[in-house]
Amino acid sequence: MTEELEASQGVYERKDEVQILDVREPYEWEAGRVEGAIHVPLNDLMAGKGIEDLDQNKPVVVICRSGNRSELAHLMLRARGFDAYNVRDGMEGWDREGLPYSAPDGSPGRVA
Repeated sequence: MTEELEASQGVYERKDEVQILDVREPYEWEAGRVEGAIHVPLNDLMAGKGIEDLDQNKPVVVICRSGNRSELAHLMLRARGFDAYNVRDGMEGWDREGLPYSAPDGSPGRVA
């Protein structure tokens, strides 16, 4: 299951079984987001904010633009006892694979 949750397609196929945590900046989140994702910018998460929004008993899949910030966030969450995974290619990979995401108004999203 680990590799599946590190690849965009695997996350999409299991989206009802996991929590998707988006750690990008607000302007990136506003440009396009995965439906149902929880948004907590990385700096906030590292300061302990937003953790209360996560279910400790459900896997957390962390996504950012390219997979770098989400790597740091997933390691921090694992250290805090979460079953956490990093989406290796982030939103760029999600977009490349043609998986759905949108802007807040429902229009097609873009990766910022």
